[in-house]
Amino acid sequence: MEQLSNNIFELQYAMDTFYFLVCGALVMWMAAGFAMLEAGLVRAKNTTEILTKNVALFAIACTMYLVCGYEIMYGGGYFLSATDSVASMDEAAIAGVLASATEAGFGDMGEYSGASDFFFQVVFVATAMSIVSGAVAERMKLWAFLVFAVIMTGFIYPMEGAWTWNGDAVFGLYELSYSDYAGSGIVHMAGAAAALAGVILLGARKGKYGPNGEVNAIPGANLPLATLGTFILWMGWFGFNGGSTLKLGGIAVANEVASVFLNTNAAAAGGLIAALIVA
Repeated sequence: MEQLSNNIFELQYAMDTFYFLVCGALVMWMAAGFAMLEAGLVRAKNTTEILTKNVALFAIACTMYLVCGYEIMYGGGYFLSATDSVASMDEAAIAGVLASATEAGFGDMGEYSGASDFFFQVVFVATAMSIVSGAVAERMKLWAFLVFAVIMTGFIYPMEGAWTWNGDAVFGLYELSYSDYAGSGIVHMAGAAAALAGVILLGARKGKYGPNGEVNAIPGANLPLATLGTFILWMGWFGFNGGSTLKLGGIAVANEVASVFLNTNAAAAGGLIAALIVA
């Protein structure tokens, strides 16, 4: 009976780990959507810088979260030294995981590899920075943006993530009773706040307004490219929201994942229709 229970847990562990990795890959694919959307909506002379910026910010986000972000946010160890993610687990380590699972039951949220958790978290970091990227497109120098990317992904995001998802005390004064599904505040509001600060500081794009306050249209360089980027982002949201269930094994969780996918599709479609009406 114990062997059967262990086999079921190992299957669930593998399933949840694989689900995490697939959803993380979908979120990473959103980087292509951001790059295409931005490159398609800016002027042709700026597309090279936009594409360079989007590739560089993802590389910076991954590096900074690996170097210090994971340690700040979750106490996960510098360079993943404190997780099971780098070296393969030996039989004793596997036995320890199975013993803990038997004691905790199957209701906890830890039936996946620490490496898959790191991967899923790091693509969230890059997404938060991509929000800033779109807002300051054609307004901010490349090197200034990359310097801010180091600060945002290595320190700002991990610190506010530690105060919320990790439940750490904020400045040692109090603790938040905070619940956030799929990074509504931690990823999107944080990225939007940084983007708003940048927009206020930088002002409008050069040439947007005339000397008498008239508004000048700045057409995008490639609208089909922007459209393709939009659909890629739409697809990536299934990984972003679906993966935030943190597991797949179990009838109740599987139904929850299906509901998340349906709601994600409906929300994306409704948001796009609203944007078209406003435009």
